[in-house]
Amino acid sequence: MKQRTFIATTAVALLTGLLATQSMTANAQAKEKCYGIAAAGQNDCANGMGTHSCQGQSKVANSADDWKYVAKGECKNMKGMTAEDKKMMMKKDDMMKK
Repeated sequence: MKQRTFIATTAVALLTGLLATQSMTANAQAKEKCYGIAAAGQNDCANGMGTHSCQGQSKVANSADDWKYVAKGECKNMKGMTAEDKKMMMKKDDMMKK
């Protein structure tokens, strides 16, 4: 009987873990980083320049280096830059410096 309980408990734990992973993956796919829209102190994580490394540490509103997660496809509507836009902008800046 103990072996059946162990197997059942293990199966439930595995299924719970699988469902949680799928849920997190779906949420991550449904959002994207959007630069230039975060209010001061409302950024979601570290900025692009490396001047801070945590959520809520932005000092300036709408800084092009700070980002927030938004629903995928909404960044452009909010007049922000997607991560891809930000990378292209940084490449252009690097080329202009040369």
